[in-house]
Amino acid sequence: MTYQSPFTIRYASDEMRSLWSERALRILWRRVWIAVAEAQTEAGLVSSDQLNDLKRQATNIDLETALKIEKDIGHDLVAELRTFAGQCPLGGKILHWGLTSADIKDNADVIRQKAALALILRQIKDLLLKFATAVETTSHIPIMGYTHLQTAEPTTLGYRLANYAQDIMIHFENLGQMRRNLRGKGIRGPVGTAATFVDMLTSSPIHAQNLENDIMSKLGLQSFPISTQTYPRIQDYLLISALAGLAASLHKFAIDMRILQSPGFSVVAEPFGDKQVSSSAMPFKQNPERAETACSLARLVIGSVSTVWQNAAYSLLERTLDDSANRRTVIPEAFLACDEILQLVTEIVEGLEVDEYSINQQLEVYGPFAAIERILTALVQEGANRQEMHERLRKHSMRAWDAIRSGSANPLIDMLCTDTALLKFLQPTRIRSLMEIQSYLGLAPQKAADLALQIKQRFTSSETSDES
Repeated sequence: MTYQSPFTIRYASDEMRSLWSERALRILWRRVWIAVAEAQTEAGLVSSDQLNDLKRQATNIDLETALKIEKDIGHDLVAELRTFAGQCPLGGKILHWGLTSADIKDNADVIRQKAALALILRQIKDLLLKFATAVETTSHIPIMGYTHLQTAEPTTLGYRLANYAQDIMIHFENLGQMRRNLRGKGIRGPVGTAATFVDMLTSSPIHAQNLENDIMSKLGLQSFPISTQTYPRIQDYLLISALAGLAASLHKFAIDMRILQSPGFSVVAEPFGDKQVSSSAMPFKQNPERAETACSLARLVIGSVSTVWQNAAYSLLERTLDDSANRRTVIPEAFLACDEILQLVTEIVEGLEVDEYSINQQLEVYGPFAAIERILTALVQEGANRQEMHERLRKHSMRAWDAIRSGSANPLIDMLCTDTALLKFLQPTRIRSLMEIQSYLGLAPQKAADLALQIKQRFTSSETSDES
């Protein structure tokens, strides 16, 4: 046995793992080689027999042979090149003509990044539709809002969930734009001048730039106007930063769920399986394991940003190899981690358990305080002195807090309804009406419902695609 990454067997979807597999990578390398050979054939440099010979072996990956060669020569792409060429008696002779390793690797990397982003976008779309359903069904459920982790005013559960959904919609648009903007290196040789291709095409009517355009079109990529040995590594920084932004918003949702599931809140909980075990020592535990895992993996993604920043900043002159080793892990794992986080958060949202009893208990205890400002406003409207009333209401509130801390029910409403100074301006029925939580939710229910509808319209449209 040897080391296996947790992403090999534990985290991420099979589809995302397959995309970042060694076999998938080598198939992409061969795809680039064949695209170059096709363009060279059209330019009269390579025969159709040679091209067809290469195409027949396009997916015949012999990893065992390639790894044996790599062990001797210490170069993975050359090892694959020799393996591929060895399978092609005719085409192998012209394989990699005029190219440098990054012409193959960098363009293949961007193809894979675009494919991975398409998977991420598809998962985000699924998550947002789950959010829309959850927001819709909870848009009118009152719940205490918190600022500074202290009770503030009531909101609705749907409005709180809509806040997370809105953030994730921003990332959907941002990552879609990122995917559209990704550029390959082009086909330009060791320092990006395409000098070899200029020489190669001296006697041909085809210009080196036209040849490159043809190759990139076959690969479905656009290229940077200027590149050195590699595409600009600042693109990796922008890409991973965009994924880290997504991870940040998913982390925000997950850590809030952990808080809201904890004793003292206990208003919502992630789904918990009948056979699920949270602790080897404490059989009673129901830990928020999905949310905790999501938070843990999100830290991994944000940690990747520093590495790709340094890769961009320390890519000296036309290129150094500082980035090569870490890019083999940091970019795939950022995608794999986001893939897993999205799966976990989708499971939480889809199976979210709402404890309306605990929600109502909290509203009974803390809700009356939220209406104090309403009472003050009404008193002033009826002619009371604002400063005098503010102080009376403050004292009532402090006494009510003392009663709650001693284990009693919140006496605030009864205290206000029996204060003769207040009763000069407001009747008890008016005071009780103003203290009703359901009438103090503002626009929250409607705005939550509106966002749910917006998401459904946006992501159930026949025109919506993973690339949008």
